[in-house]
Amino acid sequence: MSDLLDGPVEAAGGLAVYGADAVDKSAPASTRDALVKAGVPGRLAAKDAGLWGPDAEAEAKIRLGWVDTHRHSRELLAQLAELTAELADLDHVVLAGMGGSSLAPEVITRTLGRPLTVLDTTDPGQVRAALGDRLERTVVVVASKSGSTVETDSHRRAYWQAFLDAGMSEAEAGRHFVIVTDPGSPLATTASEMGAFTVLADPNVGGRYSALTAFGLVPSALAGVEVAELLDQADALAQSLDGDRDNPALALGAALGAAATLARDKVALVSDGTGIDGLGDWAEQLIAESTGKAGVGILPVVVESPQSPGATGPDVLTVSYGGALAAGDMPGGGANPDVAVNGPLGAQFLAWEYATAVAGVVLGIDPFNQPNVTESKENTNKILASGLPAETPSFTEGAIEVYAPQGAPGDLAGVLRWLLDGLGEDGYLAVMAYLDRFADADAARLRPLLAEAAGRPVTFGWGPRFLHSTGQYHKGGPQVGSYLQVTGAVAEDLAVPGKPYTFGELQAAQAAGDREALAGRERPVLRLHLTDRAAGVAQLLDAAGELRT
Repeated sequence: MSDLLDGPVEAAGGLAVYGADAVDKSAPASTRDALVKAGVPGRLAAKDAGLWGPDAEAEAKIRLGWVDTHRHSRELLAQLAELTAELADLDHVVLAGMGGSSLAPEVITRTLGRPLTVLDTTDPGQVRAALGDRLERTVVVVASKSGSTVETDSHRRAYWQAFLDAGMSEAEAGRHFVIVTDPGSPLATTASEMGAFTVLADPNVGGRYSALTAFGLVPSALAGVEVAELLDQADALAQSLDGDRDNPALALGAALGAAATLARDKVALVSDGTGIDGLGDWAEQLIAESTGKAGVGILPVVVESPQSPGATGPDVLTVSYGGALAAGDMPGGGANPDVAVNGPLGAQFLAWEYATAVAGVVLGIDPFNQPNVTESKENTNKILASGLPAETPSFTEGAIEVYAPQGAPGDLAGVLRWLLDGLGEDGYLAVMAYLDRFADADAARLRPLLAEAAGRPVTFGWGPRFLHSTGQYHKGGPQVGSYLQVTGAVAEDLAVPGKPYTFGELQAAQAAGDREALAGRERPVLRLHLTDRAAGVAQLLDAAGELRT
């Protein structure tokens, strides 16, 4: 901690970054100096699409709107005020969106204490619970940049049918929807047919960089957030983005890039408890999906607290985040991080986006594409068309069916130990839970238990949510991962109106499609299917806990 306080602090626009200089100086040559010599700060602030090389230039030309979208987004404020007033009687806001369409609003509303129901799942139990909650008072924000996201389309269909079944006319049902999408998308056409309210987003901003566009602002405003304050905070930081010094976003990006080039290519994201809630989940997608490709990348590992296992390690850069520090406060909040980032939420969004783009320059990759995300989607569509493949469990123990690679042990504790022992010195374990993240929330306790037992970085993601986040890194990043997929029996399925499949079938197809994509890379994939979810989670936690001894 003293190193953070003794070293130089980069601060501007209310945001301060501690410790980045020491990380940069640990490299044989200063990464930051090289970036400055190449004119990267000024070129990025000016939206120079050539920064990431000729192969990335075409994509970058249509993806750099995030640099100043906080200014253009002010044009939305009057529309948002009118929309909020028009829908004042609908006080239960549901956001149906995946990845970049849902993670930023979730952080904003959690941090600012406003209620928002985020529906980013195909689990039938979780969808059914949302449909049964205050339906008459619900406004559904359907958010999809492409307008073709299968999960979001399924949610829209389910809510439309629920409103009609509740006795509403189609015109009345349409009033309960707000559609956020890009101009000209299929969803924009559907919105018009539904009679729904429509807010068009900036087409020059990719999903994971869209926190300060309509995707982040519309659901947050409907939930009661004064979103103009977020834009003010980003604008204050933006004044520093073209500077060689006093540019905290540049310092953060240089530190991320420098660490990765020194084989510290895992980043533990730790909240310091100073008022920003859940930013790690948003930054996880931003970093993983932007950098994990062409066999390289930075793996973000979201940890529960500064004391949680997995926050440190020889190949881990520990970064804490939080709100602005009061006088006398220590950066890091007990996390003892390598780098601490403190400041208001709007500035945090812009700083991390800028830093991730800078890290892309250092790593030599295109931070705006996601070449491997479609692979699991295509597998899912094939499985939905042809049916789930027949699979026989390797063995069953209690409430858990175990589907293990050939040669793995024949007991639950043994097969988990086998998976962890195979991680190696540079490997990581990804836990992928295709469950209900509320009803089955205890499953998230697996991450710290397995991290402690493995002594290696362990990530945790709810499926299919993580497919729009770390799913890109799993397939496009360094092929050193091992994968634990957890699925669960469906007690009561739910139809997707107008489709030949149910939510349960869609969820199962997504899990199978992702297994197929990962197995094709010859990486270890262990699937545990819970025949009774509550009993299976408890059994799995007990088995993971025993591995620590």
